[in-house]
Amino acid sequence: MLSIRSLAAGLIFASNLLLPAQPTPPVAKRVPHQEVRHGATVTDNYFWLREKTNPEVVSYLEAENAYTEAMTKDLKPLQDTLYKEMLGRIKQTDMGVPVHRGDFLYYTRTEEGKQYPIYCRKHGTQDANEEILLDPNEMGEGQKFVSIGTIVYSDDQNLMAYTTDFIGFRQYRLNVKDLRSGKTFADTYERIDSVEFAADNKTLFFVTEDETTKRADTLWRHTLGSDKFDRVYEEKDALFNISLEKTRDLKYLLLNIGSTDTTEVRYLATDKSEEAFNVFQPRGKKVRYYLDHRENLFYIRTNDNAKDFKVLTTTEATLATPKKWKVFLAYQDGDLIQGLDLFHNFAVVVVKSEALTELRLFDYVKHGWHNITFPEPVYSVSPGETPDYESTTYRFNYQSLVTPPSVYEYNTGVHMSLLLKRQEVLGGYDPAQYVSERQWAVARDGVKVPLSIVYKKGIQRDGKAPLFLYAYGSYGIGTAAGFSSSRLSLLDRGMIYVIAHIRGGNEMGEKWHDDGMLMNKKNTFFDFVDSADWLIKQNWTSPDRLVIEGGSAGGLLMGAVVNLRPDLFRAVHAAVPFVDVMNTMMDASLPLTVGEYLEWGNPNEKAAYDYMKSYSPYDNLGKRAYPAMLVTTSFHDSQVMYWEPAKYVALLRTLKTDSNPLLLKCKMDPAGHGGASGRYDRLKDQAFEYAWLLSQVAH
Repeated sequence: MLSIRSLAAGLIFASNLLLPAQPTPPVAKRVPHQEVRHGATVTDNYFWLREKTNPEVVSYLEAENAYTEAMTKDLKPLQDTLYKEMLGRIKQTDMGVPVHRGDFLYYTRTEEGKQYPIYCRKHGTQDANEEILLDPNEMGEGQKFVSIGTIVYSDDQNLMAYTTDFIGFRQYRLNVKDLRSGKTFADTYERIDSVEFAADNKTLFFVTEDETTKRADTLWRHTLGSDKFDRVYEEKDALFNISLEKTRDLKYLLLNIGSTDTTEVRYLATDKSEEAFNVFQPRGKKVRYYLDHRENLFYIRTNDNAKDFKVLTTTEATLATPKKWKVFLAYQDGDLIQGLDLFHNFAVVVVKSEALTELRLFDYVKHGWHNITFPEPVYSVSPGETPDYESTTYRFNYQSLVTPPSVYEYNTGVHMSLLLKRQEVLGGYDPAQYVSERQWAVARDGVKVPLSIVYKKGIQRDGKAPLFLYAYGSYGIGTAAGFSSSRLSLLDRGMIYVIAHIRGGNEMGEKWHDDGMLMNKKNTFFDFVDSADWLIKQNWTSPDRLVIEGGSAGGLLMGAVVNLRPDLFRAVHAAVPFVDVMNTMMDASLPLTVGEYLEWGNPNEKAAYDYMKSYSPYDNLGKRAYPAMLVTTSFHDSQVMYWEPAKYVALLRTLKTDSNPLLLKCKMDPAGHGGASGRYDRLKDQAFEYAWLLSQVAH
């Protein structure tokens, strides 16, 4: 039942809300807010929902939560069943693979009943006594949310710097612990982004963010025990963020300064912490480069005259003469060089080609290249933790839609991969009972879009199977075809799961991103719609059995495609969705806005404004029938503010002509862009979302 406070907030509720069988959705009050944009007056009746400290806003969100709870109370048995299934597959007390740093073995472990992993180390061997370095479960006593942002160790392994957030707003605080005494230094700082130690094991460099925009923009130097915090560098250009890292050989600190399409790197020898950072190469428009160091050579991964990147080398002496730089790995169209790991005796290049990741190893002793191979047609692989510069082995993480996350160690001498650990899936999981495959949907402009598909054996291609279609498609971030033990609850109920690797990501190289951003952004939405159409035409499913999901920028995708083709989908889960594109991108004071002009467009320019407005989900809602929709968000989200999904739902309620459910679920307790921080809490949220989606195709 809704409170008098909710009524006083100006929300209108029908009296039959009291009847359990007929819950009535809340109706947000309308308060016209007007702005003039490019000569036209724009009215937003729900702009007031941005007032985070306004009790009426809180009342409205609580009313939406109450309505969602009333509408989904019948799902509780299924939700509980799914949660028990999901939890039952997890080995709750477990230990990660130890990583060598200096004379120590570092690892994390989990304990049954505890929400967070515990950070530990042992000296010398695994038989040594355990040191608990950090226990977020103790730190979070009485807290609803705990997030560890970053952890770095001094070169002598005596100090640990780490950052913490207890709200979910990605606002991290610096902590430094002496691992010999167990005491935490009084030295601290707020709004920390990245941290590194200098070679003297007492000087810290760290990056902080702007208080309003949350842009990482300032580099500081601090000697532990002193009261001085020296500003080393401040990035004035609002399009650029900065971050700090240290090379694996521990020789250099690298200050990375980057926008969407342009970068600059400044470097400083770690044993010269009092000196100034040097500019490696001044930034040049649309030239991106990244730096690393090995044996007196700088390695430059750059897209200068190489769309998908190439790798060059130079000494410091020839740094200023790019014509003298040497080619380490030449540019090859369609082979996106994503990363480079350098060691004393070998290098590993991470390459993405045809929507699959490859690891290519160069042996400095034998002067030859060798590819690390993988057995499945669809998989996900990424570099693991190998911090030791002198290592002769290389860790990598491997998984697929049917193979659980696995840690391998590759022996560079004999070219063999050794499985160190595979995530145990309890309950008798048999990967042979499931099928994964790669298909290619054809978009309206003839471009082939890769699809990663997984299902349980025995599924009939007759159009009757329920199908879960997921995509992201922004920022040049590809979606990994990875494993999920929770997903088994869908597959075992006959649901097919598909990832559409649509344009806007980088699955097919840098051009894949270019063709799904700025004035090409609609390709992202068309690719998704066309992938859904292709799946239906190929009898994988039918519109009344198709559910879709996307989060954040993927939530923008959800909002855009239901405006384009509301008839194509049965149900939608839009998580922390970026749906109020124009209001957000017209407000330069909001986190992320200015820096994202290069991804979405600058709406202060008329052409970009018109194009963005033509697909913005909030601005294109209309009087039509929509699929069933579940919209989830967090009150303390710092990346997509809660008011975007709240406004979207409020407006859509006044326009939709169907009787399908429209639900908003807002986490009012501390939670972040990714939702709850604890593993059990996250699992409960997922069980609810899966239960709702399954209920929409239960026939």
